[in-house]
Amino acid sequence: MAKGEIKDKTAELAINAIRFLAIDGVNKANSGHPGLPMGCAPMSYVLWKDFMTVDPKDTKWFNRDRFVLSAGHGSMLNYSLLHLMGYDLSIDDLKQFRQWGSKTPGHPENFLTAGVEVTTGPLGQGIANGVGLAAAEANLAARFNKPDAKLVDHYTYVIMGDGCNMEGISSEAASLAGHWGLGKLICLYDDNRISIDGHTEISFTEDVCARYEAMGWHVQHVQDGNHDLDGLRSAIQTAKSVTDKPSLIKVSTLIGYGSPNKADSHDVHGAPLGAAETAATREALNWPYGEFEVPKEAYAEFAKSAERGAAAHKAWDAVAAAYAQKYPEEWAEFESIATGKLPANWAEKLPKFTSADNGLATRLHSQTMLNALAPNLPGLIGGSADLAPSNMTLMKMFGDFQKASPAERNLRFGVREHAMGAICNGIALHSPGFVPYCATFFIFTDYMRNPMRMSALSEAGVIYVMTHDSIGLGEDGPTHQPVEHLASFRIMPNMLTMRPGDGNETAGCYYAAVLNAQAQNAKGVRRPSTLVCSRQGMPNMDTTSIEACQKGAYTVHDSEGTPDVIIIGTGSELVMAVEAAKKLEGEGKKVRVVSMPCWELFEEQSQEYKDSVLLPEVKARVSVEAGSTFGWEKWVGDKGRSIGINEFGASAPGPLLYEKFGITLLCVLPS
Repeated sequence: MAKGEIKDKTAELAINAIRFLAIDGVNKANSGHPGLPMGCAPMSYVLWKDFMTVDPKDTKWFNRDRFVLSAGHGSMLNYSLLHLMGYDLSIDDLKQFRQWGSKTPGHPENFLTAGVEVTTGPLGQGIANGVGLAAAEANLAARFNKPDAKLVDHYTYVIMGDGCNMEGISSEAASLAGHWGLGKLICLYDDNRISIDGHTEISFTEDVCARYEAMGWHVQHVQDGNHDLDGLRSAIQTAKSVTDKPSLIKVSTLIGYGSPNKADSHDVHGAPLGAAETAATREALNWPYGEFEVPKEAYAEFAKSAERGAAAHKAWDAVAAAYAQKYPEEWAEFESIATGKLPANWAEKLPKFTSADNGLATRLHSQTMLNALAPNLPGLIGGSADLAPSNMTLMKMFGDFQKASPAERNLRFGVREHAMGAICNGIALHSPGFVPYCATFFIFTDYMRNPMRMSALSEAGVIYVMTHDSIGLGEDGPTHQPVEHLASFRIMPNMLTMRPGDGNETAGCYYAAVLNAQAQNAKGVRRPSTLVCSRQGMPNMDTTSIEACQKGAYTVHDSEGTPDVIIIGTGSELVMAVEAAKKLEGEGKKVRVVSMPCWELFEEQSQEYKDSVLLPEVKARVSVEAGSTFGWEKWVGDKGRSIGINEFGASAPGPLLYEKFGITLLCVLPS
């Protein structure tokens, strides 16, 4: 085949249909990124027509292949493919690209657009999500496949760009993928050598293939990604034959292919072609069709793939039905993960505590809860960023998920917080019944804030187990002592931030976190939780409970009659609030103590309930929490006051730090 020529004219027609739907969508919106879809159209055509196994009529069919456009700014590529394949995405939807209320937002969003698997915007998140999707497939295949029944057997395909490879998260995630030997992860790297600033030679000249090869990937290079369809097919087929390594296929392309004046430049990266250049491109690519016009031959090309997927779906249904009959126990576990239906007994082993039980750090209670849930929650899977002995996150009944033991459920992420969060998002979005958790010190959420935000945005039910929650961790000093972090996560939409005060509350927070991870809430959406646990111990209380935690705040200590003051505490400061109440009562005061482990859950209660807890007629309110006081004015009111820490900590024993920073019993007492 001569360079610069696609001999299969029907294929060329379908490829140009992808290109011009993207061009026209971006032009109509007067906003977007046409260059990537124009350059990636050939590889996307080959992938979707010849390899992707999906059923557009059932976008949540379990055994479908997963596609991730990590270079999410090229979202019109994704939308064009979904439309051509017959998904519920019409030409009118494409015309509404980037408009209010449309199903075609500026970056792919899984909760808006059927067929979009994960939400990709920040570069590098998508490839890390892809690692999570592939890890989920590997785990389920190892757990549930039988010699006579292959229930789990699908691929994760990712298209990524130079920007994804520049972001450090891609290296973190790719390193783990190579270590885990995720053979069903295939990434096509759009090597177009252009970023927003210009040609990548100004900042990015490394040998990307050598990097991936060093991380344990199988690597290939298709040198002419603009025309060599056979080369693309061969590379993907070869990648599928490599079962013990993830695969990277470097595909050298021309960004903005077909544009006479803007191809191979940053001008086509993030701006519409415009009317004149679009006309010139139509002429250059011999495209006689009007705006958003697609010839029937192009639809027919993709219909073949859709038909293949529908047949595969039907065949899988038969396998699943036979599996359910022959292996009912395994099927029940699998079905829970595949559907998100919680087992009836999932929470029955969560323990309850009284004041007679030894007081412990809530990180230790957290480990108890994970191990209580593990036997009855098939979708629970997770681990820590090299801090398992400190975060207390190992499930003792399981081994480590590794290349040689993919059926196990403890994930060893290494010191990779950023990738850890994004990988867990991929696991959560693979199947609705997965409940992935990941852990580190609370301070290091700074390294994984973006995937935590993406969890909240994309409705991924991840549980973030954060320990060492305050200056109370002590001698490690201000670099490790979170101050502003509670406030910052409390203002994040769709994120539950929970700070339990003892064993019962830790159990209650896990109960709420699992329910919300599985969309068991009034909004009916999955949402992540951040559980913030202490290093230092605290006593158990007789008045805390799993049930009361579900309301976010409740009374744990009260006097008869209307109180003179309400003290609100969280976490390790809850006991301080109760001790202050008892001292005040000894002086003749009436005091109520409210535990508020989760602002968000409390905010969702009826006004009647909220008023019954905080009593609007009581203006004297005090909050106590070893963190920023920002936001507490909402609960203490303009007549109340907040005890906290609004500066960086210091290196010293924890109890001394509480004293030096004024978080003491005496400070809690109202004047």
